[in-house]
Amino acid sequence: MVHQYGDHTTIPDQHRVDKPGAWFPADHRVHREWLRRKVSHVDDHGDKELIPVLREFQQLIEENPRIYMYFTEMWDEIPNKPPYVNDPTGKSQIRDYPHMLQVLNHVFGTAPEWTDAAASVGMVGVPMAAIFDYAMGTPSGHAAFLDPDVNKMLKKILNEWGTYLKSPESAEVLGDHQAGWFGEVGYKDLMEVANAPNETTFKFKEMYKCDPSKKHHGFKSWDDFFTRQVQESARPVASPDNNKVIANPCESKVYNIVRNAKLRDKFWVKGQPYSVYDMLANDPLAVEFENATVYQAFLSALSYHRWHSPVSGTVRRAFVRDGTYFSEPLFESTTAAGVSTNIDTSGIKVAQGYLSALATRAIIIFEADDPKVGLVAFVGIGMDEVSTCEVTVGEGQRVRKGDEIGMFHFGGSSFCLLFQEGVRLGEFPEIGRRANVPVRGKLAVVE
Repeated sequence: MVHQYGDHTTIPDQHRVDKPGAWFPADHRVHREWLRRKVSHVDDHGDKELIPVLREFQQLIEENPRIYMYFTEMWDEIPNKPPYVNDPTGKSQIRDYPHMLQVLNHVFGTAPEWTDAAASVGMVGVPMAAIFDYAMGTPSGHAAFLDPDVNKMLKKILNEWGTYLKSPESAEVLGDHQAGWFGEVGYKDLMEVANAPNETTFKFKEMYKCDPSKKHHGFKSWDDFFTRQVQESARPVASPDNNKVIANPCESKVYNIVRNAKLRDKFWVKGQPYSVYDMLANDPLAVEFENATVYQAFLSALSYHRWHSPVSGTVRRAFVRDGTYFSEPLFESTTAAGVSTNIDTSGIKVAQGYLSALATRAIIIFEADDPKVGLVAFVGIGMDEVSTCEVTVGEGQRVRKGDEIGMFHFGGSSFCLLFQEGVRLGEFPEIGRRANVPVRGKLAVVE
């Protein structure tokens, strides 16, 4: 969830917030301006024929009375208060589901650029979440994006978009032009985020495997770029011969650390307690994590997106559980319990605990070589468009600490690590740490 404020079509320097690497811009007027431009284009050029998968989405909405009700009512339930009413022209808002489908139709065949050259602002990663933004925080929107038939349809839409993001055409945004990822601003921000964890000064070719002599550094598509491999010399494995040192599985920023997580809890309430059974998709091994220690962290749009094993050991479970794609908790909504509250501008990151039990997620459980470490569960959580989790290890496979185990496609997301009750862990990174914790670097130590 993300909400904007104010009625601005330009972003003055004094309102900018330097927050490289976030999925949504730190200044939410940037998101508003990006959406205004897309809406204006659709309104100025009239309705176009929908691509086949969006025609199928329209048919689902119009032929299923339950879903038709959701997608009709959600727009009417958007609060009649700022910031929603600060746009008398309606040029930065989606008005109803036919309008939503037309805007989706317009943005569908494009890969995310680092900046919108016309607006001189960055809008990275999640255009569909930006389009659904206001509506998915309403009661009807909440119901719609939990609906299994809607999520089945959204999976089709996202798979179709993913096909484009794996195509050579999608690589055009990787150029060195103003809005390109290898343009002056895009390259600077990429390397600022990559170098911050260890305060290094690596160039892109020193940090990631690529071929700078080729077009787009040798990346064949947007997805090829987003799933780029890191140079092992840039991200060495922490204490490779010490099994009590846990390696960080993802390049990421600390979100939360909780001890004594319940086996079953009300993850949908404010505070987002972790519900181990739901996080682990009711797997039989879930009971082994009652009263677990849970560590959760967030991957940004600029981060490295492959996952690496936190321990040396054997893979006991490895599977992907389909889930929701655009659900957000009602307690973050301005209409929760019928009470109007202040707008929460924290973005999709505020719902990470909730999404750990509902979103599409990869679940990998390791049996560590060191019996004092025991079972360790990794949960890769797809957020919004970032719904494709690929597991690259199999059950029964032996892995060494730091080995690759999978990846997120099309961007960043969130992950959890779960440790069993009785495993004493120290030296976790501090919550609020500004820089990412480096992948394969030290995450914690078993005491």
